[in-house]
Amino acid sequence: MSTPYDRSIEELLALYRRQREEAVETRRRINEVTGTATAPRQAVKVTVGAQGEVTALEFPTGAYRRMAPKELADLLVSTIAEARADALDKVSDAVSPGLPEGVTVGGLLRGEADPLAFLPEDPAMPDQVRDYLDNGRPEGAPHL
Repeated sequence: MSTPYDRSIEELLALYRRQREEAVETRRRINEVTGTATAPRQAVKVTVGAQGEVTALEFPTGAYRRMAPKELADLLVSTIAEARADALDKVSDAVSPGLPEGVTVGGLLRGEADPLAFLPEDPAMPDQVRDYLDNGRPEGAPHL
């Protein structure tokens, strides 16, 4: 015979499994993210991965040949930054639905997110579990 206590535990385990599956799916989406930027006059095209690492560097035209080394270096740095921003936007789109209201990926990366937004002092849980935590195992509930 299933007790309200047993059903509450089963509901919590089901919730945990769903959250775990969602986390795995989010990680998969993040791993697939790439960001791309192309410099003016198509002098350079940069592709980066989700963590901002450069994965491809292309020179679609010969425009780079007419540039001074400093000018080309500056263009590379700014184009890489644009590609990273593009990747961050895409990661944010993948992760944001799972974040608490008001918490952004950028805020997390800059250390601006409040950890209490993720871990409230009084987490949501079924009444039976709350009662168990407050008062101990209900009489007649099976030992696990």
